[in-house]
Amino acid sequence: MNSEFKKRLPDSSLMYFDAREAVDRLSPDAYAKLPYTSRVLAENLVRRCDPAQLDAALDQLIGRKRDLDFPWYPARVVCHDILGQTALVDLAGLRDAIAEKGGDPAKVNPVVPTQLIVDHSLAVEHAGFEPDAFEKNRAIEERRNEDRFHFINWTKTAFKNVDVIPPGNGIMHQINLEKMSPVVQVRDGVAFPDTLVGTDSHTPHVDALGVIAIGVGGLEAENVMLGRASYMRLPDIVGVELTGKPQPGITATDIVLAITEFLRKERVVGAYLEFFGQGAANLTLGDRATISNMTPEYGATAAMFYIDQQTLDYLTLTGREDEQVKLVEQYAKQTGLWADDLVNAEYERVLNFDLSSVVRNIAGPSNPHRRVATTDLRAQGIAGDIKDEHVGMPDGAVIIAAITSCTNTSNPRNVIAAGLLARNANAKGLLRKPWVKSSLAPGSKAVKLYLEEANLLSELEQLGFGVVAFACTTCNGMSGALDPKIQQEIIDRDLYATAVLSGNRNFDGRIHPYAKQAFLASPPLVVAYAIAGTVRFDIEKDVLGHDEDGQPVTLKDIWPSDEEIDAVIAKSVKPEHFRKVYEPMFDLNVEYGEHINPLYDWRPQSTYIRRPPYWEGALAAERTLKGLRPLAVLGDNITTDHLSPSNAILPDSAAGEYLAKMGLPEEDFNSYATHRGDHLTAQRATFANPKLLNEMVRENGEVVQGSLARLEPEGKVMRMWEAIETYMQRKQPLIIVAGADYGQGSSRDWAAKGVRLAGVEVIVAEGFERIHRTNLIGMGVLPLEFEPGTTRLTLNIDGTETYDVSGDISPGATLSLAIHRANGDTDTVSVKCRLDTAEEVSVYSAGGVLQRFAQDFLEAEGQA
Repeated sequence: MNSEFKKRLPDSSLMYFDAREAVDRLSPDAYAKLPYTSRVLAENLVRRCDPAQLDAALDQLIGRKRDLDFPWYPARVVCHDILGQTALVDLAGLRDAIAEKGGDPAKVNPVVPTQLIVDHSLAVEHAGFEPDAFEKNRAIEERRNEDRFHFINWTKTAFKNVDVIPPGNGIMHQINLEKMSPVVQVRDGVAFPDTLVGTDSHTPHVDALGVIAIGVGGLEAENVMLGRASYMRLPDIVGVELTGKPQPGITATDIVLAITEFLRKERVVGAYLEFFGQGAANLTLGDRATISNMTPEYGATAAMFYIDQQTLDYLTLTGREDEQVKLVEQYAKQTGLWADDLVNAEYERVLNFDLSSVVRNIAGPSNPHRRVATTDLRAQGIAGDIKDEHVGMPDGAVIIAAITSCTNTSNPRNVIAAGLLARNANAKGLLRKPWVKSSLAPGSKAVKLYLEEANLLSELEQLGFGVVAFACTTCNGMSGALDPKIQQEIIDRDLYATAVLSGNRNFDGRIHPYAKQAFLASPPLVVAYAIAGTVRFDIEKDVLGHDEDGQPVTLKDIWPSDEEIDAVIAKSVKPEHFRKVYEPMFDLNVEYGEHINPLYDWRPQSTYIRRPPYWEGALAAERTLKGLRPLAVLGDNITTDHLSPSNAILPDSAAGEYLAKMGLPEEDFNSYATHRGDHLTAQRATFANPKLLNEMVRENGEVVQGSLARLEPEGKVMRMWEAIETYMQRKQPLIIVAGADYGQGSSRDWAAKGVRLAGVEVIVAEGFERIHRTNLIGMGVLPLEFEPGTTRLTLNIDGTETYDVSGDISPGATLSLAIHRANGDTDTVSVKCRLDTAEEVSVYSAGGVLQRFAQDFLEAEGQA
């Protein structure tokens, strides 16, 4: 501990570590020029770094250098149940492995406080227009997930330092924003900035509070849980100056969709963004959180806002104690984290965005950054005259309209706007189209309370937007089943059916198997599209319906004014709503009894929870990096949804056939996501996305879409899982060849686990998304990057080749990739080793995160 920098916080009994003094000692007045992120990282170093390494690490921040790894110790880990459960399954398996080697399994516990929120398990089987939809959906969730919830309940008392929030309470990110983050932590009488990693790519939601919170894969989270530092190099910290103010009628959703498009074009992939300026100062905390939530959609790692009066007002609004709000203000002002103290902060790059330029937007189809102004829908070919005279659903039918996702339901302005639009639509006699499956799934129970206070919940219910869950639903592919008649009509007529949702993800195939594409929109626009019933509709101009006098009604006739939205919020959103929800939720006293077995009693017939295989089979074998055959050759923008989808399991899929053999009825197949604690089910999700384009599979020269592979050397095309099974039986080491931005999307550890269990040793691509790259390393897969100008296309790769990798593996090393052609020729190209730090080399060399920890643990115990 660097105790020389430990001081007393003025007018307080608490201590703090003075990062300003430590920085300015090395370089006078340097602290004033540091960005917000660097100041928080500096405090973490001063408080936690080895004193012998401190000056060198701080020098990286001061000099904007990137030639040295330095440690970061997040204060806590936050998990949703899918990745949190799989992380704890891994730890339970690790306990087994430790016990078999003679170690004490009870000593394997998270070192860092870990919070697990069960929020990703509920499917919207009962829509918002059905009576008691919430209770019915919860009952189905409990039945389907009994195995999973049994394991999660065991973890409450078997593992120390783990808090569990049970299902039905809200979404991890919204609970984190509204309750779990104190902004300033206090432990052992020391105050310090709250920091965290979370097992979801949208963890930066709470960056809006000035809290460094980044999304990581389950494997990296396990690394942090177990007390290992998260090593990093100074990130690219980009300033984003916001100017102007939004035009009337513009929501935070419109703003974030425009910013997402803008930042994708500015190529901020991997960067830490810091939003500042008068425009940022005028945004409510809810608006800021909407922007921070979509960090992965523009490819950044973090999206920070400074601490200011808006922060304090939000903490008060959401029921935080007065003493905590005072501490946040006092600490921020003392340590230079208050907005006014950052006027001299210097950035290597500054981008400018004018909020007044934002118009009403939607995003889609297929990608969150494909913004379309609603006034341009017809010109873009999305809206248009409905020529289909069929009496049923029209072309472009909206089969799902969902107000969902923490992105928007943590923003009272967006939710209240939807309620007011619904009220106005009801007054005009407008109705939801009968084929639209509508739902309201807030991320917090507080949303329901303030909607009731404003007398708006009943208005939403009248249009079919009753509460179906407090959970992550449609945005996560948990849309539930369609009405069988509607589904059959889509199939029979090959309809272009769509979804409209207030979420953050709309990748092809994600939202629902029968929604060919999906569009992101603000909550009030979601309601409007439910009334329109089709995206082949000019939402700004076309007639939504007629009032009782026969007069046409358009969107502008029912859109609420900003003044009315603000008035309703001021009157109806109250601190007592949040206290009423969160005080009982966080009464988490747990008694750890001696009767609790530190080893889990695995259920052999479970398709949800199974002892992980990371110390046997392919993972226990040596990685030779020789004679590798391609499992797939892929293009750009391969997402983790392609690699390991999360949506509903269809009966004709490999996973569906396996579950049927295990005796599960089709109605309880659930989603791929919920089965990730059982590797035998989860493996069968590898590359199971029906939208996959494996360039090894062609017909008449064109790539065939589907979960398909070509077995080599036979050249036989088959389902992907059948090819994987065959290669596993042959013990054939594999490689994947890909284009740019490989692995973008959700922080899904099974996107790495699945390929590793298939026998993939290497992935060579033009570039990697940050979280997925670390997950690959955590599973012992070697990520390699082509040199600029070299691609699978310039190399004429067709999948008939075999590959060898040679060279000394070290951070950023240049290695050789030998490509042995089917005709006997060999080409050798240079590739960059994307093990970026010594810590990553250490993890990879051990075979992965769990293997690394097991080796270190047993050595410390004197067992190895």
